[in-house]
Amino acid sequence: MYQKVGLSRTESSELVELVLHEISSCLERGETVKLSSFGSFVVRSKGERIGRNPKTGKEVPISPRRVMVFKPSNILKAQINGETTEGVSED
Repeated sequence: MYQKVGLSRTESSELVELVLHEISSCLERGETVKLSSFGSFVVRSKGERIGRNPKTGKEVPISPRRVMVFKPSNILKAQINGETTEGVSED
């Protein structure tokens, strides 16, 4: 990144760390983070449920928790599939 932007390696590293820290902080607060033309990071709450240990088959309770989900934008999906992005919405 530092070569394309023209910043030093240290400045580039600090900038990337700052952006990642801000994204992490927003997600910790339960906020959705949308990166235009890339996708959204969404925090979802999962309730308690019964799971199964695959080795023993024994039922085990799984405690409630929050999970992060990434939803790619339509533009990113089109790029990954080698399609043109003309007329593709960001949603």
